[in-house]
Amino acid sequence: MAAYWELALAPHWPRLRALLEADVLHRARLLAQGGIQQLSTDLDPRVSWSGGRLSVEHRYGGGGRRLGGRGLLLIPSAFVWPRLFSVTVPHRQPTLRYPPRGVATLWERREREPAQALAAVLGRSRARLLTELDAPAATAELARRTGITAGGVSQHLGALRAAGLVAAARAGRQVLYRRAEAAEVLLNAAERDPGRPGPASC
Repeated sequence: MAAYWELALAPHWPRLRALLEADVLHRARLLAQGGIQQLSTDLDPRVSWSGGRLSVEHRYGGGGRRLGGRGLLLIPSAFVWPRLFSVTVPHRQPTLRYPPRGVATLWERREREPAQALAAVLGRSRARLLTELDAPAATAELARRTGITAGGVSQHLGALRAAGLVAAARAGRQVLYRRAEAAEVLLNAAERDPGRPGPASC
């Protein structure tokens, strides 16, 4: 198992961990905002909450389980998509394993160019970082995606955070950054009017 980990998973673990921790952060925010109903609505189309009961549609089989104060353990997994797995066996922790947000694009290699108008105001690197923050991400992951050095990413994020365009939250040993509402407004405005190219610089 140790050899398999080193060969198959360890090289990709930073990307996987960033995806999973971003999902946990997103779910925690939903739970705080709207309780279990809002959390379950966003979780998966096959999961629903009604009358104090959480229902999970399965193609085969069925059953029920009272939580009895034990709670429900939610586990995001990059290896279960597009399915859901639930544990309802007596004497075991009730568990729901589900695909995290963004898992379908986990292995995509994509160049995301920021809108010219936004880059003209913020600078290309900062506009690029905002564009990349569709989901919360750590400094190392953003550096890998953009080609900007980790130190450069950290410096740009600090400036964006001071301007109220980026927020940060700790997830384990990492700090995950996400776009603030003000940044969403800027990006939406720039995408609606991607703009004429800015004035040529000397």
